[in-house]
Amino acid sequence: MPSLARYIRGIRQVGVKEWWHQMQNIGDVKAGTFVGKDQFGNRYFENLNPEQEVPGRHRWVDFAQHDNNATQVPAEWHSWLSHIRKEPPPEDKIMQAVSPPWKAPWVENLTGTRGAYRPYNTAKPKIEAWQPKVLTRGS
Repeated sequence: MPSLARYIRGIRQVGVKEWWHQMQNIGDVKAGTFVGKDQFGNRYFENLNPEQEVPGRHRWVDFAQHDNNATQVPAEWHSWLSHIRKEPPPEDKIMQAVSPPWKAPWVENLTGTRGAYRPYNTAKPKIEAWQPKVLTRGS
């Protein structure tokens, strides 16, 4: 649990409105430089000051939709958050140069939601449920 001094320092650095927003969504106060924004409205930040952030946790995302689902982060930003790439996508020359024409637009993983993909089967089932045969009396 962060100390009271860290909370006060966070309010001074980010302001009351942003402090409240962060406490409601990520449960911690983080102050850093804005690095970029993706096509879905997610904002990305970085703080390289070792006195304020733990090394390895100095890059973070502020989700536009606050269910904090990792599938809402596009691959190029995920590689930056995971320290696979040093430069963020807007500044990385290689990421900007490599954009294959066959690449489909990114979509969120909808597994577990109403929009999830559900295949259907056209094959006849191997086992069929028993259906009782009802005969009329007296026949």
